[in-house]
Amino acid sequence: MSTPVFDQHYLQLLKEIKAKIVAARIRAYRKVNQEHIYLYWDLGKTIVERQRKYGWGQGVVEKLAKDLKTENGSTEGFSSHNLWRMRDFYLTYKDYPELAQLVLEIPWGQNVLILQKSKTVEERTYYIKASAQMGWSRNVLLNQIKANAYLHSTQKKQHNFKSALPEHLAEQANESMKSVYSLDFLGLTEPVKERQLEQELVDKVKNFILELGYGFCFIGNQHKLMLGDNEYYIDLLFFNRKLRSLVAVELKVGRFVPEYAGKMDFYLHILNDKYRMKDENPPIGIILCAGKDELEVEYALKSVTQPVGVSEYQLTNQLPKTLKGVIPTQQEMKRAF
Repeated sequence: MSTPVFDQHYLQLLKEIKAKIVAARIRAYRKVNQEHIYLYWDLGKTIVERQRKYGWGQGVVEKLAKDLKTENGSTEGFSSHNLWRMRDFYLTYKDYPELAQLVLEIPWGQNVLILQKSKTVEERTYYIKASAQMGWSRNVLLNQIKANAYLHSTQKKQHNFKSALPEHLAEQANESMKSVYSLDFLGLTEPVKERQLEQELVDKVKNFILELGYGFCFIGNQHKLMLGDNEYYIDLLFFNRKLRSLVAVELKVGRFVPEYAGKMDFYLHILNDKYRMKDENPPIGIILCAGKDELEVEYALKSVTQPVGVSEYQLTNQLPKTLKGVIPTQQEMKRAF
């Protein structure tokens, strides 16, 4: 009996089945995670209510942890520390129904980190939503918190998206851009050359994509553009699935100067006319600089017709003790550029 020859239809079948298996596993994981969070919420609520009803103090939590360990042979996540976290978890979110639903979307470890490191409802809402949307691991979340991602999200963003893009797309582009990008994960503690910074980002492109935000896919660095016989190179080129747009990123180790906006506008015209596919939205440019003057950026963007945003980046804020006094401070760097 001869072996049947399978064509592209079989390969498509195999692809679809693999995708279904992955989707089912993700749903199963989310379901298990939600059940855990439901349980921890319920335990926290029960402890709070019984303490109020019977006037019990802190001792009841310690006794519960001890008895649960005796019963099960191990604490299995029900140590006194974790029981206190469950109690705090319930008390923190019980008056915020929207947040009480959102916390189900992220693992307990991320919830605990946000509970411990964030102080306001607005800050917690930001980190919960971002963790759920972008799938931040605990380490990535911690890095975002240490880099004050929430604070930067509330700061003014400088771009011309409202004038260069349709209203609905301008709003999405604004949400996809940050006022400041933290490059702390690179471990750099001093100014570097642009090509070195680019190579560092490419070497750790996964971390950089997580810093950029949801939906970014890396296309390449020093991406060549052709215009007639002339060649031009974009530092980093991405595609954003949510925006359905190419996103060009130019890296500048010094302060912003108006010429950068004109150069990016030129690149975006080429991308728009020669490289954008029919079903894609107009390309967007982001210029990352070590510093900027907001008024200068505002005026530089007035003459730019393509959608361009200008943001600062930050290297590590904490220097090793051995380098303090040797490496220039942020203020000294700004004066030097």
